[in-house]
Amino acid sequence: MFSGFQEFNIAVSPNVTIHGVRAGSGPPLLLLHGFPQTYHIWNRIAPELTSSFTVICIDLRGYGKSSKPPSTVLDSHKTYAKSTMASDCISVMSHLGFEKFSIVSHDRGARVAHKLCVDFWDRVERVMFLDIAPTLCMFEKTDQEFATVYWHWFFLIQPSPFPEKLIVGNQELFKERFFGNSYSGGGKFILPKAMEMYVKQLKDEDAVHAMCEDYRAAATIDLVEARKDLEEGRKIRCPVRVLWGNGGIIERSFDCLGEWRAVSEGEVTGEAVKSGHYIAEEVPDVLLKNIKEFFG
Repeated sequence: MFSGFQEFNIAVSPNVTIHGVRAGSGPPLLLLHGFPQTYHIWNRIAPELTSSFTVICIDLRGYGKSSKPPSTVLDSHKTYAKSTMASDCISVMSHLGFEKFSIVSHDRGARVAHKLCVDFWDRVERVMFLDIAPTLCMFEKTDQEFATVYWHWFFLIQPSPFPEKLIVGNQELFKERFFGNSYSGGGKFILPKAMEMYVKQLKDEDAVHAMCEDYRAAATIDLVEARKDLEEGRKIRCPVRVLWGNGGIIERSFDCLGEWRAVSEGEVTGEAVKSGHYIAEEVPDVLLKNIKEFFG
């Protein structure tokens, strides 16, 4: 799926290595995936961008072939805070020699990208978020419809090892329940080879624990840090483009552009596209058109 891409493993701390691939030439463009996925989500996107960009796709910590360090409530889930994961991205891009870069990000990766834009505002030139609203507003404005559709948010944050054991012991059932719904298009747009990569993680106890910690951090330390950022006037400074699926919960439950403008200082543009949650895999042509227009 990534013919011509070079694999890399970069140590970002003594016990964490980030895995990824790179190819192409031109301005650096970092692609960040969501849950429960890997960089393979970009299989229809990344190869088409290499003639215009230096494309870097990574597995976030806890996902794919990247390290999965242990984390507990005792460390306030800081190991998987979006600020920590944003620092991983900075270390990777610095190691590869990119002082400034742009980002395309989906789902969990977009939450990492949001924090990256706030904490490292001088490093990010432009950012694109796919099918999310800011984490803080989504928790604060949760209603019955959102909680029903995004049931996994509230399942995965339960104390360890409850969700971990249920997932590892029933990975096929979890896969069917998670991907087999309307907002994800029933998973029918995901290539079998990519789906194989995603499901493989659900059999790995360390990976499942890491993914749960990602969500536990989102419901705890990430909210604390988000509120502090807003209190101190720390917002996204670079231009923002947001795309969201017109068949998903973001369209129905949130004022997507309004919420991103509330946490940004610069221009925020975007629109709903004819898609479910997995825009990069469902409507790659639409995403490619937007990437080329927005990042030039």
